[in-house]
Amino acid sequence: MSSNISINNEIEEYINNHSLKLNSVQKEIILYNETLGKIKKMQIAVSQCHFLHLIIKISKIKKILEIGTFTGLSTVSMSLALPEDGRLISLDKNQETNKIALNFFKKANQDSKIKTIIRPAFESLKIFKDQNKKFDLVFIDADKENYKIYYEESLNLINQDSLIIIDNVLWHGEVVDKKKNDRLTTIIREFNSYVNSDKRTENLIIPVGDGLTVCRKL
Repeated sequence: MSSNISINNEIEEYINNHSLKLNSVQKEIILYNETLGKIKKMQIAVSQCHFLHLIIKISKIKKILEIGTFTGLSTVSMSLALPEDGRLISLDKNQETNKIALNFFKKANQDSKIKTIIRPAFESLKIFKDQNKKFDLVFIDADKENYKIYYEESLNLINQDSLIIIDNVLWHGEVVDKKKNDRLTTIIREFNSYVNSDKRTENLIIPVGDGLTVCRKL
């Protein structure tokens, strides 16, 4: 049985040069995030932009909920893949980064598809549940401490065969490092085990970026 290839910088560059291309606004967001210091790590990887794009296209997704906007790279990437009548709601609690994201949405001509809500995600998720709102895809990339809650609430907002995709599940590879037992690494490990044992979904961890778990509701 062949093993998975290790992705170094050279291979990653080759992949990016032989895959879907980012548009000018996606590139601009990435350049802007480079100026932000350590928090730039909150941005998804280029490979994840392309993966989300293809998933949305292939699955003919029209309604997306995103938990965690940051400066909008994932939001723009998903919105660009939506049809003209597609819609995306993105939740975040940071007013300042949301202002930056809104500017990028407008530059990308995606502002008519995207709605942002600035409040704790728990509150919005409960409102959506009460409204019986449904989405085709939920993308979770927010505070790791609440991943399990976001996952549970998201299950209430999708129908059978719809998807939940969660970022950072490989946590820079630290999930397999037995010497790493800090709080966040432990939270991610426990979350991964929880999802894997959940009989309501089937899941697969995809090793792109910092790791994506793709869950299909059964």
